[in-house]
Amino acid sequence: MPWIVGVLIIWLITAASLYIISKLPFVGVVISSPQKALISAAVFGILNALLGPILRFLAFPITFLTLGLFAIVINAIIFGLAAYLVQGFRLEKGFLSAILGAVLLGLINSLIIQILARAGLQIAA
Repeated sequence: MPWIVGVLIIWLITAASLYIISKLPFVGVVISSPQKALISAAVFGILNALLGPILRFLAFPITFLTLGLFAIVINAIIFGLAAYLVQGFRLEKGFLSAILGAVLLGLINSLIIQILARAGLQIAA
């Protein structure tokens, strides 16, 4: 499978995951439409690709000291920044929603990718 197809599949999986997260009442993540979920997934992916490595490098000492738990905070920062940049994507409970959303996004993405892998679709993005 060409790499661009893998990137598109990951983008769609992330958009679906974001939309699922927005329907969970206890998280506090609001996405107004499936189209906004697609835009939010693209913005999150771009931020994660551009800003993520810089933040992870700068935060390496504290991430090391917390045995990797600070990586959740870094993902929450990127998640919150994506919510700030996209109209129609907001966090009702502030940073708590960002942390919950980032953790759930990772879990739901992993679950969907595992289901697709068991169905025979290998995604290498």
